[in-house]
Amino acid sequence: MTAIYPEPAQDRDAWILARRGSKNSVDPMRPYAFHLEEELSAERELVPVATVFLTNRECPWRCVMCDLWKNTLNEVGPAGAVASQIEFALSRLGPARHIKLYNSGSFFDRGAIPADEHEAIVGRIHSFERVIVECHPALIGERVLGFRDMLRGQLEVAMGLETAHPETLERLNKRMTLDQFAAAAQFLREHDVAMRAFVLIKPPFQNDDEVRTWATRSIEFAFDCGATAVSLIPTRFGNGALETLAEQGLFTPPTLELIETVVDDGLALKRGRLFVDLWDLEKFSRCSNCFAPRMQRLRRMNLQQVTEVRTHCALCAGTAVLSP
Repeated sequence: MTAIYPEPAQDRDAWILARRGSKNSVDPMRPYAFHLEEELSAERELVPVATVFLTNRECPWRCVMCDLWKNTLNEVGPAGAVASQIEFALSRLGPARHIKLYNSGSFFDRGAIPADEHEAIVGRIHSFERVIVECHPALIGERVLGFRDMLRGQLEVAMGLETAHPETLERLNKRMTLDQFAAAAQFLREHDVAMRAFVLIKPPFQNDDEVRTWATRSIEFAFDCGATAVSLIPTRFGNGALETLAEQGLFTPPTLELIETVVDDGLALKRGRLFVDLWDLEKFSRCSNCFAPRMQRLRRMNLQQVTEVRTHCALCAGTAVLSP
């Protein structure tokens, strides 16, 4: 019989870890991925962004929906590894004005990126107008300010809100409350550090009939806290824990229709920039006939921040889009 997800928070780490598969083989001196993308800036200008997925120590938090641990190390990497990874990626990417450094955890976690590595890292990114890193709200503090002061450009911190539904947030095992998120956001705002938030589309433990409402409330909460942008992440299978929750009726992935609806709802708020993660989007589609135009519609909406009209797909009775 499948073990039920523990309600006592102290039992959840072991339950989540027990359902994991093996990690991917990664090189501590190389980023596990990197690419160049365009993003609409806060000034409403399309800018090239170098995104580097750093190979780093596994995050100490065991969120039930996370699959980022697959490309992490068990221990902190060698001295100078992060700076070397950044140099490796940038030497293979085209020119960019902004850079995202995502380390599958928290940039300001001392156990992941020691403070004495910051100077070497800054030496590789001094030309960028904006530097975006990710961090758990619990680690927002003086280390952020020290790194900010070393940069020539604007520092932006991406934090995972996940959901504004208090009970769902507690069960995600993120070990964070909405008040703690708001306090971290206020600290960043007061110290001239920009903030963006990650929000899940259809997290586990949420009834289908409340997903749309709580997605919108979560987006609003993030903007209320001062987010300059909100990135929507469709919750996907692949980490073992979510597959078990699905067996228990506690999770089903969002459909492409739901993803589109949440994006449309979020843009209609006109509160700020709203992006949806398009990685592996095809997994959420049920029709090969209309998937490509629907993905392109979402891609254009990410860049233009304007909702496009959807139309009917004759094959799946779902929604596709008119050609622009």
